[in-house]
Amino acid sequence: MASEIGWELYRSFLGVLKEGSLSGAARELGVAQPTIGRHIAALEKALNLALFTRSPTGLRPTDSALALESHAAAMASTAAALERAAASQGEGVRGVVRITASEVIGVEVLPPIIGDLHARYPDLKVELVLTSRVQDLLRREADIAVRMTPPRQESLVARRIGAVELGLYARQEYLERRGTPRNSSELAQHTIIGFDQMTAFMRSFSKSSPVFSRDLFSLRTDNDLAQLALIRAGAGIGLCQVPVAKRSEGLLRILPRQVSLPLETWITMHEDLRARPGCRVAFEALRVGLTEHVAAGPAR
Repeated sequence: MASEIGWELYRSFLGVLKEGSLSGAARELGVAQPTIGRHIAALEKALNLALFTRSPTGLRPTDSALALESHAAAMASTAAALERAAASQGEGVRGVVRITASEVIGVEVLPPIIGDLHARYPDLKVELVLTSRVQDLLRREADIAVRMTPPRQESLVARRIGAVELGLYARQEYLERRGTPRNSSELAQHTIIGFDQMTAFMRSFSKSSPVFSRDLFSLRTDNDLAQLALIRAGAGIGLCQVPVAKRSEGLLRILPRQVSLPLETWITMHEDLRARPGCRVAFEALRVGLTEHVAAGPAR
């Protein structure tokens, strides 16, 4: 095996893994297709491994390629973190800070916080990554994470913001059309919006509220924004963050005493980033804004 393998080979490798073809990787990375082909051939030779096989639909990764994927992805995260750190050098608040959050928090809560942050620090660029996957801060996939579970990784600065209340909501027009359930047993007579795949969160919720099983959900999606859109469209009854629902005209809460679920909210950052001005001010802006979101008041 070659003692030194250039990062550009692994970059092309990740591009082909993502796109499934040399041409797709070339478009994604902005280089010529023959260059991607040469990179893959050079990497296979250096590693003495076959990484892809041809198929009617493109290039299929071998077991060896899949085994290397997480390591190459870690290299990509480190390279991106290095670029963010370099851009942050110099006087004042500048550079790039990468923030990750769930889709609902990222779309419904963070935009005004980030907008105000950028207005105060125009030289600070913000990358917002919306995903339900918990991104690894130790591998520098992001600088700051807004999480709905306590962090378990060491070497992280963590601040508990509080618990966002979840409740059942439906649009007023839906309730006028179908009636308002008076107890949890009557929910079975309604269109309930919920998850498709059982998650750890839903398993925990189902234990405290056994009526909420997957069989109850008439409309199923694992996308939180799609669930919220269905509730707002009057398609049925679903779980929603109370502060988000209060800002949504026409949504009414159902069975507030029977269904109330706390959703812990944390902000985390790698301890090495505390000295970086951009990360420090972004962390504080998130702390203040999310504290206001959590304390938005009880449901109506």
